[in-house]
Amino acid sequence: MVARVTRITGLFPGQGSQSVGMGKDLYGSSAAARDIFDRADLALGFSLSKLCFEGPESELTLTRNTQPAIFVHSLAVWETMRGEGFRLDAAAGHSLGEYSACTAAGVMDFEDAVRLVRRRGELMFEAGRQRPGAMAALLGLDVPGAEALCREASSVGIVVPANFNSPGQIVVSGEAAGVEKAVELAPGYGAKKAVKLPVSGAFHSPLMESAAAGLREALAALTLRDAEVPIVANVTAQPVQKAAEIRVSLERQLLGAVRWEASMRWLKANAGPLFIEIGPGKVLKGLARSIDKEIRVETVDGPEALAALRAAESGGAAG
Repeated sequence: MVARVTRITGLFPGQGSQSVGMGKDLYGSSAAARDIFDRADLALGFSLSKLCFEGPESELTLTRNTQPAIFVHSLAVWETMRGEGFRLDAAAGHSLGEYSACTAAGVMDFEDAVRLVRRRGELMFEAGRQRPGAMAALLGLDVPGAEALCREASSVGIVVPANFNSPGQIVVSGEAAGVEKAVELAPGYGAKKAVKLPVSGAFHSPLMESAAAGLREALAALTLRDAEVPIVANVTAQPVQKAAEIRVSLERQLLGAVRWEASMRWLKANAGPLFIEIGPGKVLKGLARSIDKEIRVETVDGPEALAALRAAESGGAAG
C-alpha cells in the first residue's frame, strides 16, 4: 500500500533545542532513523548517537556536539516522515536549522552535511575563544528600538541585532562590554526585560569573522545541488533554491542576523498551511505563536508525535 502524500512546510530547529535522550525512541522504532544515526557515527568517527541518547549533558551542550546532534535528530525525524509519505513544499531552519533544511531539500549529501555542521560548531567555539563575546535577549522591544539601542551601546563595544525572532523578542550579540551596555540601556528604550544568554560566543556578529572564513573554506570543498523546494534564507527572509544562492546564504549566515519573524511571514503568505517543526524541542512552535496566531505549527520529535500527526491528518485531502 502506497502511503498517502501529505505536503508540509518544514521548520528545523537550531541550537538550544537539545536534550539528553533525544532520538532514542525514534532509533528504536524507525529503520530510517537508525540508518541516519548510524551513518552519522561512521562519518564523524565517534558515537554521536550514544551522546544524544545517554549524555552527559555537559558534553551534549558543547557547541561542537550540540550542532551535529540537533542536525542528526532532525534528519532522522525527517527521513522517518518521508518514508510515511510526507513531502516538503518549502522549508526554513533557525540558524543551524538552515543546514537541516538544506539537507532535507537535497542540497547536500548527508555525510558531507553532518561533517560540515560539526566543523561549523568547532569554528564557532574557536571564534568565541579567540574573541570572547556575549548575547542577550531583549523582550518587548521593536526593531527600530533594538537597532537604535545597539548603535548607542556600540560606543563601548561592538553589539548588533543577531536574531529577529518574533515581535518583542530580539537577540543582540557582540563584545561583552557592548552587550552589557545594551542590557543596561534596554529599559530606557522600552524593553520589558533584558536577559544575557548562556552561550560560548557572539554568534551572528562580526566577532564570528574567523569562523565565517573557515566555513567559507569548508563550503567551497563541497558540491551543492539546487534545492528541491524553496528554502527561506535566514539572512534575507527570502526563498533561495539555486545552489549558488544557497552557498552565498550559508556563507553570510554566521555574520548576519537571523530574520526569523520575516521568514515565517513569507512562509505564511507563500507556503503552508501545515507547518511542522522537525526535530527536538518546541522553540519554533512558540515563536510562531508569537508571530501570528493563525500559523498552525505541529512538532514532531519522535514516534508518538508522528503517529499523532498522521492520525490527525488521516481525514485530510491528499496532494
